[in-house]
Amino acid sequence: MQSKKAKFTLLILGISLALNFPGFAQKKPIVIVDQGSFTVGGTVKTSPGTFDPIKHGAFSPGNQPTEGQTLHGDHAYVFYQIPEKAKKLPLVFWHGYGQFSKTWETTPDGRDGFQNIFLKKDYSVYLIDQPRRGRAGRSTVPVTIPANTDDQLWFGIFRLGVGNEFYPGVQFPKDPESLDQYFRQITPDTGPIDFNANTSAVSALFEKIGEGILVTHSHSGGQGWLTALKTDRIKGIVAYEPGSNFVFPEGSVPELIPYVGGTLRALGVPMAEFKKLTQIPIIIYYGDYIPTEPVENPAQEQWRAALQMAKRWAKIVNENGGDVTLVHLPEIGIKGNTHFPFSDLNNLEVAQLMEDWLKEKGLDK
Repeated sequence: MQSKKAKFTLLILGISLALNFPGFAQKKPIVIVDQGSFTVGGTVKTSPGTFDPIKHGAFSPGNQPTEGQTLHGDHAYVFYQIPEKAKKLPLVFWHGYGQFSKTWETTPDGRDGFQNIFLKKDYSVYLIDQPRRGRAGRSTVPVTIPANTDDQLWFGIFRLGVGNEFYPGVQFPKDPESLDQYFRQITPDTGPIDFNANTSAVSALFEKIGEGILVTHSHSGGQGWLTALKTDRIKGIVAYEPGSNFVFPEGSVPELIPYVGGTLRALGVPMAEFKKLTQIPIIIYYGDYIPTEPVENPAQEQWRAALQMAKRWAKIVNENGGDVTLVHLPEIGIKGNTHFPFSDLNNLEVAQLMEDWLKEKGLDK
């Protein structure tokens, strides 16, 4: 923990920023008593032979000898901040596909993201880069990283609009600078996606820090359920737009859901394992522009299938004594949200929904 002098220095720094940078003028200073970073999980790969520091000691890109050497990889990277009057349960934020911890930081147009919003609400925050992504890029398995021109593909899949045209009323800033920032937070995998490596690393994180609340997005949603099967230290899950890997009891796995461009399948686990998901409160949020009937656009279709599967999943968890709430934002009058509700223009309203749920479930102490 930092001393009072250190806290005072951070506060003065915040005031200095506010005075010298107009964009910071309306922001409330945050007093942080501790922050840092570490890695969790991972493996060590060892090559046979004997390392010779003379023969093998010269660095040669692309032709490096490996005899007798090790590689530490497949870990998660975690950055954390603890505010002055921290609540008991921290928030652990896990990004989606093609993203890293930047997802939760400053929004593309420079507003507070969920990292700062919830620090100001006195929650400690832990931001994850999952194995083989972002600052956890050291992989033990090689992969070829493509350089495809695919911005418009993601523009559609992330439901900003179609092609280069925004949806009417979309809660996303339409200026070129914000869109440029948005595209630049996409990052590649540096190795094959490995659910076991990912969930083991996040489980190890909770074993290290203790009880907390897991906040997932998209690709990490299904991995969040799987992580909760590995540790009892997750006391609640907030899932933004989970897209796959919904976990059902064996024998009750629903039929796959076909959609234009693919099919969505669920996973089956023994009932004893599934029951772990009924012992914690869970809430799921989906944004706007998700069709209720099949359409020709595959970027929209995959979310129709995801929402349909999420409804089936919530039903079976609740039928087995669980506590899952599914919120489709436009159905409660919150309209225009993309696949990233937590960084959209109305993210303060979205954050308030989450905070209200945390209070309702007694997770805000």
